[in-house]
This record gives sequence, C-alpha cells and structure tokens, in this order.
Amino acid sequence: MADKIYSLSDDGSLESIDKKSYEREYDLQSLLEKHPDLLAGDQIDEANPRRWLLVSREIGVPEDNGGSDRWYLDHLFLDQDAIPTLVEVKLRTNNDSRRKVVGQMLDYAANSVAYWPIESLRKAFEELCNETGKDPSLQILELIKASSEDMISIERFWNQVRTNLQAGRIRLLFIADEIPRELQQIVEFLNGQMSPAEVLGIELRQYRNGKLTTLVPRVIGQTAASIRRKNPTNDGSGKWDEAKFFQALKS
Repeated sequence: MADKIYSLSDDGSLESIDKKSYEREYDLQSLLEKHPDLLAGDQIDEANPRRWLLVSREIGVPEDNGGSDRWYLDHLFLDQDAIPTLVEVKLRTNNDSRRKVVGQMLDYAANSVAYWPIESLRKAFEELCNETGKDPSLQILELIKASSEDMISIERFWNQVRTNLQAGRIRLLFIADEIPRELQQIVEFLNGQMSPAEVLGIELRQYRNGKLTTLVPRVIGQTAASIRRKNPTNDGSGKWDEAKFFQALKS
C-alpha cells in the first residue's frame, strides 16, 4: 500500500496525505477497542459483514483445565455468529520474529479452544461493560439484532460461543501497521489449511494531514483457494450447471 494518499476537494485541488507511523502498539490497541469497525468486517465477509463485540483486552489464556493464565491475548472479540475472534497487535518496529508472533497466536488458539471456560469469558465481558457503563445484555442484543425483550437469545448466544470453541470455529487476526510479505505468506498458508478456523491479517495504516487522521484497513489472507475451501460453491458432486457458474462469478 502506498505511503501517501490523496484528497480531492470540491474546487478540484489535490492534496496529499502522508502516512504516519503509530508511536506505540498501545495506540493501535486502543483504536481497536474504541472502534471495532476498523477490523474491516465488510472485507472479511462481503455477503454478511462481520459485526464486533469486544469481550476484553489483555484476556488471559490458561494452559490447563482450571489452571492459571499463562498467556494474555491483546483483544478478544465476538461476531454476530458468536465466533470468538482472537486479535494480536504488532507494529512493524517490533523486534519479535515472524515465527514468534505466529507461534504465540497458535498457542492462544490451541489453548483457548481447549481450556477457556465460557463462564470466565462471560464474566470478563460483564466486567468490561461495568467499567464502561454499558448494559451487557443490550450489547449482545444489539450485536445479534434481537429485540430488547428477547433474553432467551442471550443464553443461546453464549451457548453458541461455547459450541464454536469446542468445534475450533474461531478467527485469528494479526493486526499491524504493515504486514511484510513473509507474514502474509504464513497467514495465507494457515488460512488455507485451518478449517473451520479462519486466519487473517489486517494491515491498518494511518495517514495524517493537519488535524485529520485517515485510517485504511486492508484484509490479507483470503486467497481464492481458501475462499473456495471454506465456502464451497458446489454441492460436493463436482458438477457445474449454469446457476452455479454465475454464482461463482459473483463471489
């Protein structure tokens, strides 16, 4: 992605906006906490854009049943289908190797699906809501677009979170200001091989012009092969008809 973008004003003048580096990983983490839409849910799923609910920042991941937390994940989000979305933030200036970053995320993933008790996730979410003055029930109902009196849907939602964890139906997101080619290749490989889990990168660059900051997210890892594997366009017979052909073109 370019180091500069351009703004065209009503009078036809063109103004450049330069890329600006994040000073700290904490700044990028805070942006995601305040503005989950930066996770580009419309790019992840164009047909059914993902909506996000933050469960917690710096949430612990145990390494055994009933054990103490060994790792701490930057963010845990849930989408409207109750899919746990694990987010790890790294700036390009971070000296951690690509191998270490990927290894950390795989540790989080493997142990979260095995040892995360749903009760602790729900408690963490409720504590966050208390800190921010929000009603946890209303937050979930808004996410799933249910009526304010549909309390049964809340229990179903948390039960689905448990089911998704048990099935390994999770999403891993590597967030960075710049994702190098080496990490992109790893993400694409993992996303193609891991099912039903989804592995993606989001490059979130910021551009500054005076007081105006522009944030541009770009999803990485959705190759044509991985999309076909996770969302097959045929019925398993391997045969194509006219309807399937044009549906594939649309996708």
